[in-house]
Amino acid sequence: MTLDETTPNEGTSLLSSNATDEVAEDSIHRLGYLTQSSRTGDAGDFSRESHSVADMVRTTHNDPDVREVAEDMSKLVGSTQILYNEMEKVTSEKVNASLRKTADLNKSEGAKPQSYASTMYQHRSQSAVNFLEKVKHSFFEDAKSLAIGTIPQSIVVAVVVGIVCGIACWAYYTVLFFFMGLLWETLPEKLIGGWSTGQWIWIPLVSGIMCVCVGLTVVYMGEPGDLPYTVGRVHHFAYIPMDHVLPMVFASLFSILAGGSLGPEAPLVAICGAIGGFISRKLFRQNHIDVVRKHTLMGMAGALAAFFGAPLGGSIFALEVCSRFGVEYFEHLVEAIFCGEICLVVFRGMSGLTIEPIWDFTSEEYPRMMESQPTLVLYGALIGLFGAFAAYVFALFHWKVMGLFSRNGLMDNKKAVQRAMYGGILIILCGLIYPQTMFWGEAEIDVVGNMDLASKLPNIYPTAGLIGFEMDTQFKAFQVGLAKFVAISFTVAGGLRGGFIFPLMCAGAAFGRALHPFLPESVPLQVSILCMAAGINVAITRTALASTLILAFLPAEPFCIPAILMASLCSLFATAYLPFIKTQITRADIDHSLFHGKHIIDAEKKLDDDDH
Repeated sequence: MTLDETTPNEGTSLLSSNATDEVAEDSIHRLGYLTQSSRTGDAGDFSRESHSVADMVRTTHNDPDVREVAEDMSKLVGSTQILYNEMEKVTSEKVNASLRKTADLNKSEGAKPQSYASTMYQHRSQSAVNFLEKVKHSFFEDAKSLAIGTIPQSIVVAVVVGIVCGIACWAYYTVLFFFMGLLWETLPEKLIGGWSTGQWIWIPLVSGIMCVCVGLTVVYMGEPGDLPYTVGRVHHFAYIPMDHVLPMVFASLFSILAGGSLGPEAPLVAICGAIGGFISRKLFRQNHIDVVRKHTLMGMAGALAAFFGAPLGGSIFALEVCSRFGVEYFEHLVEAIFCGEICLVVFRGMSGLTIEPIWDFTSEEYPRMMESQPTLVLYGALIGLFGAFAAYVFALFHWKVMGLFSRNGLMDNKKAVQRAMYGGILIILCGLIYPQTMFWGEAEIDVVGNMDLASKLPNIYPTAGLIGFEMDTQFKAFQVGLAKFVAISFTVAGGLRGGFIFPLMCAGAAFGRALHPFLPESVPLQVSILCMAAGINVAITRTALASTLILAFLPAEPFCIPAILMASLCSLFATAYLPFIKTQITRADIDHSLFHGKHIIDAEKKLDDDDH
């Protein structure tokens, strides 16, 4: 038979058997699956060493040796490997049955046996479509059945999760600021407001009591977790246990009321992430790990969108913080942003808060930027590298502090009270000398960035602290930045719970203010402050895109975006081998598809239209 007479059908192919196998195997790789050779670790394929769940649960709170266990990125098992294992289990019986059926058919008809790779490709490609496809039938059919992973299901779940998380954020916010006003404004004004001296005693009194309450919460209510723990749970289990919610609520509230340098952003992420996963598993009865993970990320995105008041930046932050280099859970990004918008509306509406900037770094000398010169992008890169170096110094210092606590046997949760008290000592000392370092810094950044009088600090009482420190020179701004680093480190080491996003930005604002006189006059103050804040925050949290959007939105400086983005990217690159949150891991299917050894192009070879 000639080639012209050959007609492809179920029993024949225009490709040879070997060629068919190669195409099928290559297609399996394209779909994100591992063939038998790659699963057994043959030469030329990726073999991975799985880290245990116990390794992932260890966090920066409880692991003083974070530097020594910084993993080789090529050995990390990605979270979607779990998804692959589940799909492998589900489809194995169908594949084996098909192989037997094909073998019997070929034997009876005398046809050439079909290869293992070809059969696996046919069935697994169909399985992948059925499992991950967002559009299965028509919109109305998918909406009627709420088919797993489809757009109608995502819309419904996002609305439900957004509403519930918005209410949860409102309740947390209401309780927090009620007690903030009570402990740091109403009671001190009533009890010691008339004292001519000695008002500083209120700081150690309230902070000390709240630190003890944090320790008691951990001892009697259980481990609350933290941001690294939350990220680890998202990767390995796709949801956060609800039994961590109440301990996190109480521990984080006491931590913030103590004036520690951690904020409510990470607790809200953990709480709303747990709510999202709970709604997915219990209300919508979902059990596919990638679908449950999507709904968990919806809750996390809703929390940050509501808290920051920046729905795009906050939502992206929730996904970006799960990885060390970009948004790897990109397929869930749109649904997470939608949920963030819903949560933002509910939270801000119930709280009576408008969506508006909260910082203002403008003055007669530095008015609001209405344009951006290209050279500012280059200065942004330079400032971002300064921020990366500052973050590196902070990380080294923090690991030393964690080692100190570990050597003294304070990492055991049974000693949580002692641990919190030791951490509280440095928090109180920093607050007494540098009152600008107290609390998480969201409101303090405006005072620090403008070098305003301490009397304008919104939370601490008395605002003068112990010695009446005023941040009125660049050197004093530098001191505040260093003191803020110390406060953040000892707050974390002391076992207090909260997020270090705003605290790091506050330290960056102080360092940016100190750096500004050394920059050319053409560099606005806003660029110096925001780029330094971005450089430090991105080096620790690995959130270059989200940090840029948030830092440009909160001071209403959109023309700073090019410089802030360059600062963020340079910091991200410069600290690529500095894993502070070590539960940030890469996805197995992502790096397999991007770096598979067989997909190599010879750059020296001249290609033309006839090459295949």
